[in-house]
Amino acid sequence: MFIHWGLYAIPAGRWGDSTDHAEWIRTTAQIPVDEYDALLERFNPVNFDAAAWARTAREAGMRYIVITAKHHDGFCLFDSAHTDFDVMSTPFGRDIIRELADAARAEGLQIGFYYSIMDWHHPDYLPRRGWEEADRPAGDADFERYEDYLHAQVTELLTNYGPIGVMWF
Repeated sequence: MFIHWGLYAIPAGRWGDSTDHAEWIRTTAQIPVDEYDALLERFNPVNFDAAAWARTAREAGMRYIVITAKHHDGFCLFDSAHTDFDVMSTPFGRDIIRELADAARAEGLQIGFYYSIMDWHHPDYLPRRGWEEADRPAGDADFERYEDYLHAQVTELLTNYGPIGVMWF
């Protein structure tokens, strides 16, 4: 079972007068990073129940769960020491990845993570999209610094959450 979930779920495909967006909404609606960051204050999935998700997956015949630990927008569903653009900076304030990893294992399922190599939030990620050059010029970006960040976060996922069945990039 692949769970695609993050900040982009909040607008549910709607931005302004347009309703045809999906998880790429930051790009397709051309949302400036500061405006998109405001979604952090709205991320509060109080009905999230990792045990129920894992139990439902097992009962449906799944053998593993893969979840978006970090999507292209740069938002992390895990507690990362390398950014504040994560679930711990939201009103929810709980490590979704930890809860789901533990719940999956309790149901006999493997856990896997989808980690996007793209990161539209990180100041050193390149290339920039043409529409955002005015607000986020690439002049000071250092892609090697971004690679260090990426490696540090992948290391967190591979060392802080027990056995991992798959990493999806």
